[in-house]
Amino acid sequence: MGDEWATQARKADHLRVCLEQDVQFPGATNGLEQYRFQHCCLPELNRSDIDLRTTFLGKSLAAPLLISSMTGGTEQARQINQRLAEIAQYHQIAMGVGSQRVAIESPQVMHTFAVRSIAPDILLFANLGAVQLNYTYGIDECRRVVDELGADALILHLNPLQECVQTRGDTNFRGLLAKIATLCETLPVPVIAKEVGNGISAPMAEKLLAAGVAAIDVAGAGGTSWAKVEGERATDALQQRLGNTFADWGLPTAECITTIRTIAPDVPLIASGGLRHGLDVAKALALGANLGGLAMPFLQAASDPAALHTLTQALIAELTTVLFCTGNATFSDLRQSGALQRSAKD
Repeated sequence: MGDEWATQARKADHLRVCLEQDVQFPGATNGLEQYRFQHCCLPELNRSDIDLRTTFLGKSLAAPLLISSMTGGTEQARQINQRLAEIAQYHQIAMGVGSQRVAIESPQVMHTFAVRSIAPDILLFANLGAVQLNYTYGIDECRRVVDELGADALILHLNPLQECVQTRGDTNFRGLLAKIATLCETLPVPVIAKEVGNGISAPMAEKLLAAGVAAIDVAGAGGTSWAKVEGERATDALQQRLGNTFADWGLPTAECITTIRTIAPDVPLIASGGLRHGLDVAKALALGANLGGLAMPFLQAASDPAALHTLTQALIAELTTVLFCTGNATFSDLRQSGALQRSAKD
């Protein structure tokens, strides 16, 4: 029971630290501030004609938004996941749950992830750490978290820096690519490779796609720093120092999007990492992403269902405003328009 309790305690700690401490990248940015949209003073559009609808992995969404993976395993996490699922269902946007490792170790907490009954129609992602494939997990555990959740795809998150800073983290990443390839061949749903805030480079994306990964979530630098989170949790002075030293480590989100698009122009691509509003999402989409994922804004609003609804309405209004004020009816049009430009100062 020791390891199971430790995992649940870690999940509770993660929520507490993210909500109560400053764990954002210090002085770093996601790179999106380097871009501005060219304003169109005469859109030749009726705002009501703007269409945010899209598809991702074959499933329709009302807007290109993802409530990024956050939590599970505790009573507080259950409440958060249920509220997030209600919002995702109402607005027909995508959602991922936090790492389900805790539910494999402690099946009695699987219900803290169970949102399919609340959100029967949404694009829903299960989630496990890729490194667990080197720690006794295999196809059976991956299939289980997908089946228990009723998920449309499995996120495999890649977090070497977090594991280095985390006290007693799992740091054996040797041979994982071959195991990911086997999983992609066997699992009946698509596999999404996702970082946790330090970014995925184009060369690594190329290797992951060759292994059979169906989509990539770049999860770049510029938002929550999981090195800082784990450093805040640590009681060991060395781990605390590691968290501080590597607090701003990683590839900015914008750089990940643009470089991956040069080697994989058609891969389903999620942009996350420091996106805080609809303008950030719109920039990421214009750079080539298919969905924009946000975590911290939804987590901060999750204590109040009304606040979650207001946030989602605001994100949708911001996306619509970008399209209207650049003279584009869809994000496909926006990408082709060239309206997103590097700021002159950059």
